[in-house]
Amino acid sequence: MPAPRTDAETDAGPDAEAGTAPDGAFPYRLVATDLDGTLLRGDDTISPRTREALKAACARGAAHIVVTGRAVPWTRHVLEDLGYEGLAVCGQGAQVYDAGERRLLTSMTLDRQLAGLALAKIEAEVGPLMLAASRDGVDGEVLVGPGYRVHEASTLPSLPYTDPAELWAEPLNKLYIQHPTLGDDDLATAARSAVGDLVGVIMAGEGVVELLPLGLSKAKGLALAARRLGVTAADTIAFGDMPNDLPMFAWAAHGVAMANAHPELLAVADEVTSSNDEDGIAEVLERMLG
Repeated sequence: MPAPRTDAETDAGPDAEAGTAPDGAFPYRLVATDLDGTLLRGDDTISPRTREALKAACARGAAHIVVTGRAVPWTRHVLEDLGYEGLAVCGQGAQVYDAGERRLLTSMTLDRQLAGLALAKIEAEVGPLMLAASRDGVDGEVLVGPGYRVHEASTLPSLPYTDPAELWAEPLNKLYIQHPTLGDDDLATAARSAVGDLVGVIMAGEGVVELLPLGLSKAKGLALAARRLGVTAADTIAFGDMPNDLPMFAWAAHGVAMANAHPELLAVADEVTSSNDEDGIAEVLERMLG
């Protein structure tokens, strides 16, 4: 868990601390939002109030950037619904996607031989796992293996597989793992202990424990995208709800956790707002807009 930041490290200026914009400008040049549990409500929609708050912040000089664990194929429809044409950070930082041009600018894949070794080591510790995988690319499929539990409310496309060879047939951004009895936090802890020197292990949501390229994080992808936009960490306010948002909070000048956030994120947030179903993002942006 990142150490608490000092006043000097988190200070975005007196106007930002007061939550008002000097001379009508928004106090941050970049508004980074996670999707699930943050920008999206429980029904996978974005409220009119939040849309208007983001639009107002952008009209005052900010840029909105989506930073999500979802790979591009599972993110594109949200961006299109928003009329979003900027950069998006997808796949836990693995992909920087230009929504306007509908193309990947950067993409990092998981070494499949290393991933296979990591899975074997984890299963040696905790027993058989249920698996899914995200294939690389703008149109990369999400493969779902036997027994893997897809969230019942999810309408996102996936492709079932039964032959294990299918899992490794094409480049992957990440693997998803589930255990028949271990909870998400316990599985993530056990996996990190077994293979933390081989791959990254994160808990990104209910039933979502992921294996990633070592060192990959939302902060890495966000830093790449921010550099392209000509902004810095000091220019950035970030919103999130899960442990995979910890690196993004450590990078950004101001981290805002949703009321529904995981305890690990609540513990390091600079601010806690209302839940994703109660327009928590809009609440903060409206205050800063004055």
